[in-house]
Order: sequence, then C-alpha cells, then structure tokens
Amino acid sequence: MLKTRVIALMLLIAGAGVGWFVYSSEMAQESNYKFKLGLDLSGGTQLLYKADTTSLPEQDRKSSMQALRDTLERRVNVFGVAEPLVQTQKSGGEDRVIVELPGVTDTQKAIDMLGKTPVLEFKLQRTLDAETDSGPTKINVWESTGLTGKYLKRATVQFDSGGGGLQEPVVSLQFNSEGAKLFAKITKENKGEILGIFLDGSPISTPVINDEIPNGTAIVSGNFSAEQARELVRNLNYGALPVSIELLSAQTIGASLGADAVERGIVAGVWGLAFVALFLILWYRLPGLIAVVSLSIYIATMLAIFKLLPVTLTAAGIAGFILSIGLAVDANVLIFERLKEELREQGAWAHNAMQVAFKRAWLSIRDGNLSSIITAVILFWFGTSLVKGFALVFGIGVIVSMLTAIAVTRIFLLAIGDFENKGWIKRLFSNGFKL
Repeated sequence: MLKTRVIALMLLIAGAGVGWFVYSSEMAQESNYKFKLGLDLSGGTQLLYKADTTSLPEQDRKSSMQALRDTLERRVNVFGVAEPLVQTQKSGGEDRVIVELPGVTDTQKAIDMLGKTPVLEFKLQRTLDAETDSGPTKINVWESTGLTGKYLKRATVQFDSGGGGLQEPVVSLQFNSEGAKLFAKITKENKGEILGIFLDGSPISTPVINDEIPNGTAIVSGNFSAEQARELVRNLNYGALPVSIELLSAQTIGASLGADAVERGIVAGVWGLAFVALFLILWYRLPGLIAVVSLSIYIATMLAIFKLLPVTLTAAGIAGFILSIGLAVDANVLIFERLKEELREQGAWAHNAMQVAFKRAWLSIRDGNLSSIITAVILFWFGTSLVKGFALVFGIGVIVSMLTAIAVTRIFLLAIGDFENKGWIKRLFSNGFKL
C-alpha cells in the first residue's frame, strides 16, 4: 500500500509539472512550444500556382501533379508550417496547385518561405539537319529523357580531387528504384552521347556517357563553390519538382472562426468541465473527486502532446479533443458503477472491491476504446485534410484517456482504499445525492 501511495504522489507531482509546462510555455513571449492553430482559427496565406504539364504525356500528368503536391507539402513542412493544405485542381484546362499556410499572414514571407523549388531534368544532346538562309547546316538540340527530379531520392555533397589534388565539390544524386532503372537504360543506350543536367531550364553540367551506370547514382560537377554545392543539395532535398510552377496569385485570408471564436470556445470548455466536475463529485463523491483529478491530468497531458508533437489545432481537431474528454469521463463512470456493485455485494474491504471493479470494467472500456481507435485510423487513412485533423486528435485522445482511466484513476483509488467498508466509508463510496 505504501508503494501505491508513493506512485500516486509521483503522478500528482508529474501532472502538476505537465500543467506548469503547458501554462508557462504558452505565456512565454518567445517559446518553441506554443499551440499551433490551423488556418480556420488563426488565418494565413493562400498561394495559387500554375503547373506546366504541357510537355508531359497525358497519362503521366496525374501522377506528376500528385508528386508535385507531395513535394510542396514536404517543403512547407521543412520550414516549420505544420499541417499545410496543398491541393491540386483543374481550371480552364490548366493544372493548378493551391497552397494554404496557417498562421503565416505576411504574403511576401510566405512566397519566400516556399521559394522557387528547382526543376531538375536530364536531356540528351541530339544533332539535327536544318535548313538556313546560308544553306543546310547541323544544329544541336536537347531531347527530354523523362528523367526528372520526380525520381530523386536524395542529394549529397562530395569532394572530388579530379586527379589534380584539389578537392572540387560535386553533387551526388541518388535516384529511387524507378529512376535508377530509367537512368541505367539511358546510359546503356546512349554511350558516347552528351547527357545534359538542367536545373530550372539551364544546363549546369554536360557530361559524356562513357558507360552504363546501373546503380542509379549521378555525379553533377559544375565548378561549384562549397557553398553553392550545399545550397543546391539543400534545395534538391527539399523537393526537386517534377514540373515547373508559376505563381499566379498570393493573398492573406482571415480566420473563418477567428480569435473571438477561440476565446469563446475556451470559456465554454472551462464551464463545461466545471459542470462535469461538479456532477462527478456530487454524484460519485470521493471516487468522483479522484476522477476530476485524473481528468485534469489527462487534459494537461493532451495539451502537452499538442505542443510537443506539435499538433495543429483546427476547429475539427478541437471537436475531436472535446469528444475524447467525454470518453475519458465515460470510462470513469463505468469503473465507479462497477465499484458500487462490488461494494454492495462484498460488503467487506473497499480495496478488494476496487480490484474486482477495475478488472470487470476493463473489458467494456477496452472494447469501446478499441472501436473508437479503429474509427480514428480509418478516418485518418481515407479522410481529407480537415477530417485527418479530427481523426488524429481524437485517436490520441482515446489512447491517453484509456491510460489515465485505467492507470491514474486506479492508482489513486487503491492508494486511499485500504479501509473497511463501514459507516461513513459507505457514504464516501456510494453515489446519488442522498447521504
């Protein structure tokens, strides 16, 4: 029993520490752990881009636009904008990409943040006969190979002595499995030809293919300085686009719910929790008070998780959080109702009744929460950005609420439950409004 009480005390101290972390990090002027609000609560910036897919075969445009969307989303996340909304659309025969950045209200900053991601292409030099005013002549043209940044896995800086002892920085490109096969085919079928490496339409290296390269690795040398090579690698790793994009419009959009809605939501949440806490204490008495403490630790833990992950809070996400609080209360109610039955049937030691009550209540809590977790996983897997925000918060909330109901509430009850079920003890562990 002493061990259980020590654990209960440690949980109280830990819960207070988590609560202080949530409060102090939010009150600090400069903190890396402030709540991140979504576009609907904090406003942000919307950027509209046109994607140039005219040079792609019709059957490849859909996959290229999907790759473009994924690349832009990764690039935005690298710059610290959590849960951006990046979607593609068709408009007037054009392929377009809409990027929404929550919390970024400076339009120019948003444009600079996203930047112009480099378009990487490999082209073969071909010699063609042409007629000019001075007569027949030969011209060199660049022919697309289909190998672009879409297939890039990673880029790194290496230093090549070049046989002269000087360490010249070069960029090593590693393609994914599909890109490696395409690169091997190109080098095998075009030995002795010039394979130009283009970045944003300009050639940065024009090496000659001496032999087949089956391992999917290309070396780009372009008389780079070390800083230029590092910058190129950084940009390519942030996302080499499969197609070029052009900024059509950029605008700042206000919060659809706004700061007033956030404030009202907090006030409503505090009042709601206060009424739930009052009901638990009046109806379940001592176990109800313990449930309120457990619920407080649950809320502090969830808020700390929101800050540490971090989770972007949208209106849908907040709804998922509130719903998970309801499930946490529901688990405690199941435990207390079982406890009441055991106390009435056993009529002996409260400690024994608690052990049996938790054991029997666990099956119902497990099945109910498991079905909720499965629902959250399905919503997150198949849902849109808005639904995913709800599913993520709801799923995390269900898992944490289950742990706090079974672990925290149980430990607190067992820590004070080593007494005989008599007299005033019955009143403390009974329920209803009658004493």
